[in-house]
Amino acid sequence: MTAYKELLAQKAALEAQIATAQAEHKAEGIAAARALIQEHSLTAADVFPAKGKKPKGSVGAPKYRDPATGATWTGRGKPPNWINGKDRAPFLISAA
Repeated sequence: MTAYKELLAQKAALEAQIATAQAEHKAEGIAAARALIQEHSLTAADVFPAKGKKPKGSVGAPKYRDPATGATWTGRGKPPNWINGKDRAPFLISAA
């Protein structure tokens, strides 16, 4: 039983050493990153550019229009009730 307790104590000591080394390594990395940011006058947008963000409502250009209400549909996703199950040709928006 004492060997088990000794091993647990060693494990706790090693975990404490790992945590300390990890914190030091992280601090060094942060310092290096800050130095590079200051050296090159970088901003957060330079380092972390917004990616893949589409403006809200930019699903696509409408392809179909309901002549009765003026509602449009891009042809993507679930079809609205006004076109569901019908021939879509009469609802096509001409590309003029």
